[in-house]
Amino acid sequence: MNTFKLGALVLAVTMATAGCADMSETQKGTAYGAGAGAVLGGLVGGIAGPGGAGRTAAGAAIGAAIGAVGGNIWGKRQQDQKMAMERATAGTNVQVTQTADNRLKVNVPADTGFATGRADLNPALRPILDQLATTLVQSPTSLVEVYGHTDNTGTDAINGPLSRQRAQNVSSYLTSRGVAPNRITMDGLGSTQPLVANDTAANRAINRRAEIYVREPAPAQGQPQAQAY
Repeated sequence: MNTFKLGALVLAVTMATAGCADMSETQKGTAYGAGAGAVLGGLVGGIAGPGGAGRTAAGAAIGAAIGAVGGNIWGKRQQDQKMAMERATAGTNVQVTQTADNRLKVNVPADTGFATGRADLNPALRPILDQLATTLVQSPTSLVEVYGHTDNTGTDAINGPLSRQRAQNVSSYLTSRGVAPNRITMDGLGSTQPLVANDTAANRAINRRAEIYVREPAPAQGQPQAQAY
């Protein structure tokens, strides 16, 4: 691959990540990982053999896909957290999943988390948060994001504060169980991010929820890597 092609590839990646100033830390990690992966993939594609620009572009695309999950890591500790949360939520409607960008997601629906129109934690949610707090105390580098959601019943003036209070109450409970406040970020998103259409009572119940994300940032260069699972 000649100098011009390499320069063009690097410029394209730089432009792709230039908007990171307004991103969350997770989004930044994903964008930077994708950029670095694209450069590496492009280099490998161009060096590995004939094919010219097509090989370089294909290498860049593959590298970006791999690098996009490089901002967070999924190691044995994250897998252990997931298994512990699956045990804690067995028999409930709480969903525990691994996201595409290597975060642990705990989705708490309204029937488990909150009464309609209220931000108080349901008793059924407390043991789940107890288990989550335990795993977080044991994983001091993990960071937590908590988002509250509502359905579209009522106005934004009601839904916005209600969703923020739900997120705040989850965050405060985790803090009361030993999780440092500076590890937690939270926000209320009101009815702006429904999972399904708000066209039935059952669907509105799905959209009334709290989402908790746990991420393990990839260590800085020179620091030991987490054990892969």
